[in-house]
Amino acid sequence: MSETFTAACVQNDAGIDPDATTARAEELIREAAGRGADLICTPEFFSCLDTQLDGLETAPHPETQHPALPRFQALADELDVWLLLGSLAIIGDGDDERLCNRSFLIDAAGRIVQRYDKIHLFDIDLDKDEVYRESAQFQPGVEAALAPTPWGMLGMSVCYDLRFPYLYRDLAQAGASFLTVPAAFTKKTGEAHWHVLLRARAIETGCFVIAPCQSGVHGIGATFGHSLIVDPWGAVLADGGEDEGIVLAEIDTALVAKARRRIPALKHDRDYAGPMSPVELAAAGE
Repeated sequence: MSETFTAACVQNDAGIDPDATTARAEELIREAAGRGADLICTPEFFSCLDTQLDGLETAPHPETQHPALPRFQALADELDVWLLLGSLAIIGDGDDERLCNRSFLIDAAGRIVQRYDKIHLFDIDLDKDEVYRESAQFQPGVEAALAPTPWGMLGMSVCYDLRFPYLYRDLAQAGASFLTVPAAFTKKTGEAHWHVLLRARAIETGCFVIAPCQSGVHGIGATFGHSLIVDPWGAVLADGGEDEGIVLAEIDTALVAKARRRIPALKHDRDYAGPMSPVELAAAGE
């Protein structure tokens, strides 16, 4: 197992035209590979994103027919890099007619080694002019995802998952050393919470966090950018700023064990009784 590698975040500005958007994403991936990246991660909905009042336009396809998958599988093989495709909109094959927001991890031979369907969906009322109902279009995932890489185990998540720390704790306790958080974080929530939440997830788990985020304006919505790579002690190794581009950081895998030796919080879980509800408190008072 390699002790160091270079991780990269692609920070693109996806639009409604998937052909143009994927072409630009490929350019950025090639640039990252040319600068020595071993693992290259793209944002959520990196191939198509347009926000309107009635929801998101994401150019969905069944997985077996999605044009982005063979294109980027071939690119990973050609460049001899691992790719995390932050997410694609996938038409499911079950009874639920809603789409899946699915992340794919592809190895350097172009094989899909893991899939993850976003578990926590963004149903939010930021204000009267900015309302999101991801669950109206997308079905929630039901299973956490962990994958082996040449550098250690990688735990997968997507965007709004970031606000649910127990998912990342479970991934770390199951063996993850690296956590991916591809996102299309809104500009408003990103300005308030993006950096602190990502640093907290890294500190809590003793993991590297690799978080590519879209930037720019997509229809009536704007995303925050600032793709981050954070080390297990919470230090920001790379920040993508506001514009399209790439950021890279060298990952020293020994820092995971070092952080967990210093603060072994992953081993300190304890059983405890949950808090009493107001009804239970009132009954106990009687």
